[in-house]
Amino acid sequence: MQFKKQKMDKATAAEILGWSYEEPYDFYNNEASEDSLSELLDGSYEAIYGNGELVGFLCAGRAAQVPKGIAAGAYREGFIDIGLGMHPELTGQGNGQRFFGYAASVIQREHPGLCLRLTVAEFNARAIHLYKKFDFVETRKFSTDFAEFIVMEQRG
Repeated sequence: MQFKKQKMDKATAAEILGWSYEEPYDFYNNEASEDSLSELLDGSYEAIYGNGELVGFLCAGRAAQVPKGIAAGAYREGFIDIGLGMHPELTGQGNGQRFFGYAASVIQREHPGLCLRLTVAEFNARAIHLYKKFDFVETRKFSTDFAEFIVMEQRG
């Protein structure tokens, strides 16, 4: 599958907000609200297509940080944060490595000289396992009212 990123548009953002993940990943379901739509359209998110079909999205910088993590001091300088989501119909099928590899390479090209950092819900063992394959290591943990989070930084 050939990936291609495109600027997020309103129709794509609305489609993403309608995605529904199965438990326990329903934690990642979004509410289709004006605020959520505005966030996806604020310029920090991009859609990722594979063979002409929407397969996911990515964001970088502050948009990829969890607000409670900012308040907890979990994000030190010298890194670029990456956030992403894959279409629920494509998860759990071995697509993550190619998808994440593409997203990470896009962010690295756009932010040369900065190491990647991400934040993942602690229960998401599947994602954590994938990130470790890309040389990410756990550096911090913090809690919100809804979940425990792990901050991971890429080494190398």
